[in-house]
Amino acid sequence: MSRLNDLLFQLRAKEPGLAKDLEREFSALADRRAFGLNFERHVPEAVELPGRKVRKGDKVRTLQPRGETSEKPEESLWKVLGIDRATGTASLELLGTTVVEEGEGAVETTNAAVEDLVVVAEFRDPIYPGLVSTGTVERGGEKPFHTVINAENYHALETLLFTHRSKVDAIYIDPPYNTGAKDWKYNNDYVEGDDLYRHSKWLAFMERRLLLAKELLNPNDSVLIVTIDEKEYLRLGLLLEQIFPEASIQMVSSIINPAGAGRASEFSRTDEYLFFARIGSAQVIPEQRLEERRGVTWDTLRRSDLSSHRRTRPGQFYPFYVRTDTGRIDAIGEPLHHDVPRDQAPERPGCVTVFPVRPDGTELNWGITVEPARDRLAKGYLRVGKRKPEEPQPYVISYLTAGIIQDIEDGNVEVTGRAADGSIIAHYITGRVVMPTTNWNRPSHDAQRGGTEVNKALMPDRRFPFPKSLYAVEDALRFFLKDNPNAIVLDFFAGSGTTAHAVMRLNHEDGRQRQCISVTNNEVSADEQRALREEGLRPGAPEWEQWGICEYITKPRLEAAITGKTFDGEPVKGDYKFTDEFPMAHGFEENVAFFTLTYEAPLRVASNREFTTIAPLLWMRAGSRGRRIDNISAGWDVADTYGVLADLDHTEDFLKAVAAMTEDFAIAYVVTDEDRLFESVSQELPDHVEPVRLYEAYLRNFEIESGRGAL
Repeated sequence: MSRLNDLLFQLRAKEPGLAKDLEREFSALADRRAFGLNFERHVPEAVELPGRKVRKGDKVRTLQPRGETSEKPEESLWKVLGIDRATGTASLELLGTTVVEEGEGAVETTNAAVEDLVVVAEFRDPIYPGLVSTGTVERGGEKPFHTVINAENYHALETLLFTHRSKVDAIYIDPPYNTGAKDWKYNNDYVEGDDLYRHSKWLAFMERRLLLAKELLNPNDSVLIVTIDEKEYLRLGLLLEQIFPEASIQMVSSIINPAGAGRASEFSRTDEYLFFARIGSAQVIPEQRLEERRGVTWDTLRRSDLSSHRRTRPGQFYPFYVRTDTGRIDAIGEPLHHDVPRDQAPERPGCVTVFPVRPDGTELNWGITVEPARDRLAKGYLRVGKRKPEEPQPYVISYLTAGIIQDIEDGNVEVTGRAADGSIIAHYITGRVVMPTTNWNRPSHDAQRGGTEVNKALMPDRRFPFPKSLYAVEDALRFFLKDNPNAIVLDFFAGSGTTAHAVMRLNHEDGRQRQCISVTNNEVSADEQRALREEGLRPGAPEWEQWGICEYITKPRLEAAITGKTFDGEPVKGDYKFTDEFPMAHGFEENVAFFTLTYEAPLRVASNREFTTIAPLLWMRAGSRGRRIDNISAGWDVADTYGVLADLDHTEDFLKAVAAMTEDFAIAYVVTDEDRLFESVSQELPDHVEPVRLYEAYLRNFEIESGRGAL
């Protein structure tokens, strides 16, 4: 109806009588509202694509003159009729408006410098996306990669329908709260607090994205988690009921600011809300009361009785090498013969050599032989005490006995994480399990302590407004993913990257391999935009983009979290708290890949001329694990989890290579336009390998999405 209002306003100037009659009929229709949530869908929503090369046939807007700081963007849309590369100009045709001249309809046209144009994609327009790699951080060995995509999130969700349809186990999003402040844009313009349609625009904005998110969620067992405050929680609740009628939906209140946010003539707000939409068989996992857990007992590895002096047990007098910088056991050496003095044992750089010696200098034996000790070290069943450099044995070494290890394997002991020295943190489950309540008042959920201060430690010189508590996101996900070791999590309002960080924490606690897909744009804050425009800069310029949220906040935060080092290369100061406590400088054994979404021409994709940008999508669809195939100049290639056959003359070599792969190999992409040839190759593949036809499957996916149009 907002569009109708605009048209009526224009009509009043030319035909006031007709406008009055139409307004009367319009008002009568507006009063006949169906029961439920009603709002205007404001078709079409659009997004500018700075940096995208202008092509013939594109929709474009003209950019503000350099140096102009007006926040109101140019709204007119033009179609590019042609481009003169020699002069750098484009001929344009105005879309959506007809100029009347002497009774004849004429389309308005003009010319403009190509550098003054920005491509615009409306959400009912077809897109053919690709991904360009912008870096990786790799510390996780063979673990799957987390991915961060710099993109407008609606188009990113369309892209993920090709790679992850029905595969996502949990979505956690923290969307704009629509407070009236400049916290989000609609059609490239900030939605102000006095906009009569701001609630309607917000609902249209959310509905489009939630409908795509629904197709990404695993229909058999998944959860959608959405945070919100009092401005939109009622409307959001109704919207979720309409989009997910089959889901079980609950709302939780969570204290995020115990001191309260003061407001004139209003109650101070201390909490916000979380909606949980449980889909399929998804259930809330009970939690154990911490006060009802009993920690496992660690025994001293050095034997205590004098009858166990060094000479009595050959093979149990051997060195532990403990690193002086981390306090972790670096290695376990070979036993010394009883005639060899311990000071003649081989040394290890950066390590202190530790033998079982009493304070009075008596040499004893360790309680177990070398191989069991090494096995316990690998599993985290050895622990290092505080250093006492003045004693003959500078570190106390403790271990878990065989009985406790058996209890761990039998499930009677819960392992919740690892300590700084690599030893496990474990408790006997002695208390009753309880279901979490709908009112969360936990110190760990304080947004200042668990959000702002965590970000400050990771990025000392950079600020991000209102970050979520890392531990609050971690808890929300744990209630559903604790028993899912390979869960896929999506956050398409990723902001500073808290959700990905929380997934890494969950993996650290139990050694699992969950992965997170984070989508965030590279929006520059309103204040920074004004300053940059004053300098004559525009979106798309490197000097502008370096201040965007993805480049300036998200990527540096996740890199610092994984490496344990700040942007300046200094160790991150402080410790993680609550469920899993360890120094932030230790980082995580995780991998992350960063990408920027691109917009490709379908004919170039179909003719195999854009493989480099499509390649990351093929890798993601195969699980984002191992080597990525970025080049198929040889006609075919096979990586850890998938392969690509681009030249069918190499079919025999390709099939032999696939047959030699492990069960982790999941997908074979075959480039061909021939149904018969595709079927022929498919029939020769192992049963567990999914055949995918390129580029037919890719193009069909995005044609279907554009075909149904944006709401």
